[in-house]
Amino acid sequence: MDKITYTDPTLWLPTSVKEVNALGWDRLDVIIFSGDAYVDHPSFGAAVIGRVLQAHGLKVAIVPQPNWRDDLRDFRKLGRPRLFFGISPGAMDSMVNHYTAARRRRSDDAYTPDARHGMRPDYPTIVYSRALRSIYPDVPIIAGGIEASLRRVSHYDYWQDCLRPSIMVDADVDMILYGMGELSIVQLAERLASGERISQITDLPQSVILRPLSEMPSADSGNIILNSYEECLRDKRLQSANFKHVEQQSNRMHASVIWQPHGDRVVRINPMHPPMTTAQIDASFDLPYTRLPHPRYKGKTIPAWDMIKHSINMHRGCFGGCAFCTISAHQGKFIASRSKESILREARQVTRMADFKGYISDLGGPSANMYRMGGRNLSLCERCMRPSCLHPKVCPNLNNDHGPLLDIYHAVDELPGVKKSFIGSGVRYDLSMHVSGDERVDRNNRRYNEELIRDHVSGRLKIAPEHTCDGVLSVMRKPSFSQFYEFRKIFERVNRTCGLRQQLIPYFISSHPGCREIDMAELAAETRDLNMHLEQVQDFTPTPMTVATEIYYSGYHPYTGERVFCAVSPEEKLAQRQYFFWYDRAYRQGIVASLRRLHRPDLIQRLFPGYNSRFDVSPKTKVAPSSKGRYPGKSNNVASGQKHGSTRKQR
Repeated sequence: MDKITYTDPTLWLPTSVKEVNALGWDRLDVIIFSGDAYVDHPSFGAAVIGRVLQAHGLKVAIVPQPNWRDDLRDFRKLGRPRLFFGISPGAMDSMVNHYTAARRRRSDDAYTPDARHGMRPDYPTIVYSRALRSIYPDVPIIAGGIEASLRRVSHYDYWQDCLRPSIMVDADVDMILYGMGELSIVQLAERLASGERISQITDLPQSVILRPLSEMPSADSGNIILNSYEECLRDKRLQSANFKHVEQQSNRMHASVIWQPHGDRVVRINPMHPPMTTAQIDASFDLPYTRLPHPRYKGKTIPAWDMIKHSINMHRGCFGGCAFCTISAHQGKFIASRSKESILREARQVTRMADFKGYISDLGGPSANMYRMGGRNLSLCERCMRPSCLHPKVCPNLNNDHGPLLDIYHAVDELPGVKKSFIGSGVRYDLSMHVSGDERVDRNNRRYNEELIRDHVSGRLKIAPEHTCDGVLSVMRKPSFSQFYEFRKIFERVNRTCGLRQQLIPYFISSHPGCREIDMAELAAETRDLNMHLEQVQDFTPTPMTVATEIYYSGYHPYTGERVFCAVSPEEKLAQRQYFFWYDRAYRQGIVASLRRLHRPDLIQRLFPGYNSRFDVSPKTKVAPSSKGRYPGKSNNVASGQKHGSTRKQR
């Protein structure tokens, strides 16, 4: 079959008046404004929602990265839709996209043609909705995507260093559809098309609306009543307590309605849909995506698409429940898996792409090896409120059989044109190494580890132990580092047996809540003993709707109520981060000075055997500042005039 080289613009959803006219449409039903470039691929939210609505007979257009700085002509050009405007701010949170962990502005944007920065505003949901409301005050505006989804209740904003209300208060939208929105968006479109007004639609699953405070039920109604935004501003512990309820309800099969008062109004959060069935998720992935950027970007590169264009996502959801991760808050912990047939259809489509050279870059998902996994007894899952099926120990009800996953790998590798498939998503080795007690399952899992290492690694296998200290790992909801050693033995054995020279590349995080400077020093010594020069490292960045962020902001653990140490100042964070680079001579004297202050000469010798300061004459020494640390919830706060109750710490 010929390679796919789509050049006909009518194969995409229209993005301009010219393209709308070419389709013979006189009016649009839905217009979606996207913070990303328009890539017609199932990994890009605006394309998915647009294709889903199109499959239900609606006329849909996408306006990618509209100019919000001029006279708003991009917001006017396609006119007034029959049903509603949609806002899809981007596949990545705008603030994570724009700023580093040190709050420095990034110089590029992977979701923009040629990685050009400045093509979307901070908080596109707010900016786009206000622009649309000023032009079309009576047209419903619906927001979705990561940004709105994770800001559906009051939340700490790291970039403004303050507690903000639900984005429903700041954005001029009528409704948020949180999480993966295919089912909700179709139901909403059908109800609006039938004549219901947006203000009448209050019970739509997976929706967030703003209502008069008088509609909030009593505390004994069976609903979840959160502490109000104003109460959370006064007491950080109440914000922390709220999060426990939000996380638990986000990870239940049958959740309750959540309410949070904001002044004289209340945010109502309706429960998530049950996990998508295989037929439902297949229907979404089997839509007629071209898998390519829109022709308007001819001659330009979109880095985010380049990275995933030959990859295949096999499932949604993640039951890992990592404290710093937002996947379960957005997709839930229950796994929705595609059928083998749907995955193979997409794989065949990838092989027909013009630049395909025979290599599938990733057969994965949010976590690579959770395909078709879940509880053996679903009635137990229906009652479960655990945010993680793996922490503090693997749930005895969990079916961790990797056999179906191996079947997919084998089937894809047998396709004509496929030379090899790689696993680029993160692998949970604690899941693949867990002994279930079922010999068939345990045999499949041993085969999985061996075949993964032998057949599906592109020279370097990336895994995420995140830290080496058990105390920090417990706060992270990650397994003991001892499991890394066990997996490393398997990795080295398979490499040795098969004559391979592959590398194991671990990810680590500094300054995570619960992590002290001495923990980072121990991490440096441990990884040095393993002869690792760390590459995949990051400083913890608080993002809305994670356990770690709530701890960072409040100083309290939402589940235990106990204080947790956090490195919060730039100096404290730099003091931790330097240990990643113990092998860089420029950091040596700073690390040595820090370890002397911590009274750990033993670690100096582990990191720098035979160290003698008289011979250390690096001209670029980076000396770490003194850092005593603190519990952020205990610090005094001062007003800085910022909106929504600034809590900028005194330094």
